[in-house]
Amino acid sequence: MKHLLASTCLVVGLMAMTGAARAECGNVTIASMNWQSAEVLAALDKFILSEGYGCNAEVIVGDTVPTITSMTEKGDPDLAPEGWVDLLPDVVNRGIEEGKLVGAAVALSDGAVQGWWIPKYIADAHPDIKTIDDVFKHPELFPDPEDKSKGAVHNGPQGWGGTVVTSQLYKAYGGEAANFTLVDTGSAAGLDGSIAKAYERKEGWVGYYWAPTALLGKYDMVKLEHGVAYDEAEWKRCNTVADCPDPKKNDWPKDKVQTLVTKKFSERAGEDVMGYLNKRAWTNDTVNKLMAWMTDNQASGDDGAKHFLEENEAMWKEWVSPEAAEKIKAAL
Repeated sequence: MKHLLASTCLVVGLMAMTGAARAECGNVTIASMNWQSAEVLAALDKFILSEGYGCNAEVIVGDTVPTITSMTEKGDPDLAPEGWVDLLPDVVNRGIEEGKLVGAAVALSDGAVQGWWIPKYIADAHPDIKTIDDVFKHPELFPDPEDKSKGAVHNGPQGWGGTVVTSQLYKAYGGEAANFTLVDTGSAAGLDGSIAKAYERKEGWVGYYWAPTALLGKYDMVKLEHGVAYDEAEWKRCNTVADCPDPKKNDWPKDKVQTLVTKKFSERAGEDVMGYLNKRAWTNDTVNKLMAWMTDNQASGDDGAKHFLEENEAMWKEWVSPEAAEKIKAAL
C-alpha cells in the first residue's frame, strides 16, 4: 500500500508539474504572413512550441503592417515569427519603448536581400564580373531577348518598390549609355520565367530579384556588388523615388527580419520558450532550399516545417532544450 500510495503521489505530482508547464506557456497565437517563408516559419514555431514545450499554439493569418500594429496596440497576436521591421520602424520602436513589444531572434540571420543577380554559371565563367559596373562592360553576355545587339536588365512589375529602385539604379550606373535596355517583365511570373528560360538555355541574365525565395533555392544565382557604400540619405532622396531625375550609385540595404513577441506573452511564456525564440534563426540559403522543396512538392507550411525538422536536426537542436528536443523527435 505504501508503494502504491507513493506511486500515486508521484504520478499526481508529475501531472501537476506537466499542467503547470502547459499553463505557463498556455495559449499562443502565431501570425502567419501571406508569403511562403513566413508561412513555414509560423508552422515551425507552432510545432516546436506545441510538441516541445506544451503550448497550445494556434496559427492565424496576418500581414506585416496590421499584425505588428495590432500587437503594439492590442497585444494580439502573441508572436510574429517573421516581422519585417524596416517596413514600419516607428511602430516597432514605439512598441518596444513603451514596453508592449519584445524583439526576439533576428529570424533571417543574414537579412532579407534585394538587388541585381546573375546566374552562377556566368559568374564562374567570368570571375571578373562582380559589380553592376562590371556587367555594364559586357552587354554581349546579357543579351536583350528582343534585340541581341544590346544587353538587358530585367526588372520586376510596376508597383513593386524594387522595380522603382532598379529603374533608378539603371540610370545611376549608366545602363543606357552602356548599350543596355531595361526590360519590363510585366509580372512576378514573367520575372521568374525569364530566369528559368535563361537557365534552361544556359544564357546570360541580369536583373532584379530578392531572397529568401523558392526560385533562388532552385536556381543558383550570384548577387552583384554595387561598388559603393550605402548612403541612407541618398537612398531616401532619390534611389526610391520614381521621378527623381538624378539618382546616384548606391548599395541596396538589407531588410531586418526579426521575431516579435508581445510583452505579456514574453512574461508568461517562461525562460525555456523565450530561450527558443531568442535563438531560432536561419539563413537565406536554408530558407531558399526549403521553399524550393515546398514548391516542387506542392507542400504546405506544416509539411515544410516537418521536412525541415527531419532534415536539419543538428541545426534546430541548438535552438531548444534537450528535453524539448526529445519530445520534438518523438512527435515527428
